[in-house]
Amino acid sequence: MIGVAIPAHDEQAHIAAALAAVQAASQHPALAGEAVRVVVVLDDCTDATARLAREAGAWTLPIAARNVGSARAAGADWLLAAGARWLAFTDADTRVDERWLAEQLALAADAVCGSVAVDDWSVHGVLADALQAHFASHYTDADGHRHIHGANLGVSAAAYRQAGGFAPLACGEDVALVDALERGGARIAWSARPRVWTSARTQARARGGFGDTLLAMRGGLCAETVGAEPILVGIAPEGATAAGAMGQYATVRSG
Repeated sequence: MIGVAIPAHDEQAHIAAALAAVQAASQHPALAGEAVRVVVVLDDCTDATARLAREAGAWTLPIAARNVGSARAAGADWLLAAGARWLAFTDADTRVDERWLAEQLALAADAVCGSVAVDDWSVHGVLADALQAHFASHYTDADGHRHIHGANLGVSAAAYRQAGGFAPLACGEDVALVDALERGGARIAWSARPRVWTSARTQARARGGFGDTLLAMRGGLCAETVGAEPILVGIAPEGATAAGAMGQYATVRSG
């Protein structure tokens, strides 16, 4: 069985589309009918996310951590207990391609780190075109990239267990897991083949995550308009080595 875990905190605006995309991916012919179980981890949700997730056919798991690392870990544990051999992770504001799961498995690795694309930059108003161009010029969306995104991550059950699972981090839980996988000698595919499209929303759910990185880029562009040198920052947890400080969107630098 293949498991898909999606952390969510008040995601009623996005969860239905995210689950419809996962459902399509779960029915890809290359999976040969293997069961796919989807769990939405409802992390302190107060809106209609739970109802919409259940209506879309997903299992739901309520927690009250307000912590994305804890939410991903809870989803993984639930799926492992259900017998999953492969764990795939994405986000509630993300739509996966119909070949997403098939491509992860076809790479025949212990873990797959996929890239991300943004489907709509318009929320950034007059800066949308400039922000899109800046992102495209700094982000490597091709095989051999060194990005780590919880929105596009897959790992075998055995490798996940060996690595110790997700740490309860408010940000960078994906980076910490990949670090642990690397230290354990896991075979990691850094691939752009499993495709996902995520939002460019301005209200990030995880402080220091992808949304905040985009806001930092936007701040740099604003500074540039008044003659200042833009400073673009990415935030990784203390001690992270696999992605480095710019791991959210730029080419990875170790250390």
